[in-house]
Amino acid sequence: MANPKKREENPEIINSIIGEGSELKGEFKVKGTLRIDGVFAGEVHTDGRIIVSQTGHVKTDLKGGVIVIGGTVEGNVYATKQVTLLKTAKLMGDIITPSLVVEEGVVFEGNCIINKSKDGDFFETIKKKKE
Repeated sequence: MANPKKREENPEIINSIIGEGSELKGEFKVKGTLRIDGVFAGEVHTDGRIIVSQTGHVKTDLKGGVIVIGGTVEGNVYATKQVTLLKTAKLMGDIITPSLVVEEGVVFEGNCIINKSKDGDFFETIKKKKE
């Protein structure tokens, strides 16, 4: 059996996948990496990585450490480390992150705040800025 501690330390290991052709609604709390190839609506929370592939379509806010978008996201994106928008990405929502990478060809309708603050709770800081 694989060592769970090693699994958490390796961000390349995908813990959960919402497969292409699948539709899921609800609340998704994940340790580690979540890959979305299908359709998801609800809430997503992880300290790890969220990957929305080219076939992925998300209708919610995303909250995670590193968020990589290659598909469509209808919602806000909050990352504690970095957001990467691949050339096939379509994002309709705001971004708050300390680091942003955008490839040529991205469709982005929203606002972006580069938040480099070292406040204790990143998501609480976001809530205060939006009020």
